Amino acid sequence: MSGLRVEEQPDRLVVTLDRPEKSNAIDADLIAALHEVCAELETRPRMLLLTGGTEGIFAGGADIAQLRERGRLEALAAINSAAFARVRALPMPSVAAVDGPALGGGAELAYACDLRVCTGRAVFGQPEVRLGILAGAGATHRLPALVGEARAKELLFTGRRVGSAEALRIGLVNRVVAAADELLPTAHGLIDEMVKGSALALRLTKLAVDAPAAAHPHLDLVSQAVLFADEEKHRRMTEFLQRRRGG
Repeated sequence: MSGLRVEEQPDRLVVTLDRPEKSNAIDADLIAALHEVCAELETRPRMLLLTGGTEGIFAGGADIAQLRERGRLEALAAINSAAFARVRALPMPSVAAVDGPALGGGAELAYACDLRVCTGRAVFGQPEVRLGILAGAGATHRLPALVGEARAKELLFTGRRVGSAEALRIGLVNRVVAAADELLPTAHGLIDEMVKGSALALRLTKLAVDAPAAAHPHLDLVSQAVLFADEEKHRRMTEFLQRRRGG
């Protein structure tokens, strides 16, 4: 896939942004490849681990040369935001592993994932207003959900960059690792913990968490009813009771 390296594992897809000569800038070819990844994960749901590798860059943003030439019709086509929304809506959880800068569209791609792990040299930022545009690929609604409205507005209005320590403190990332060689093992470890659960329960939990407030509690009740009728629920609870009894 152009701009991506994809490694298939039985329970996850590991996708690495692969445009090192362009600081992993997000261009139209990479977006097309990302749609292919999403199509695969929608058809055969598995976890997604999305990374820029451990070379000190996640994604330096959208490809400015392409972005400069786009007009209002291209903006209305939601080229980047549609792909990131598709990542966000994947059936199973996703984890972004961030080493180095995640700026502009790169940051928004990380926000589209459910969880984020980063190294100490990770930096997040939305410089769009300084380029005469807005952060239109998800940051205006995902960033407030992650860090709160006032803090998100500050970051979006000023373009200020956030280092790893602050990102952890404000809830932008879930974990920070000390060294680059710990990044992917930590991200895989998070996925390993998640896959211990029921795949159907994970899917429905993600669906419920991402649903609008008006969908609750009705969605929760229907989802729970589906799970209560699932054979895996009975098996898992039986095994739990047997372990507790020492059986």
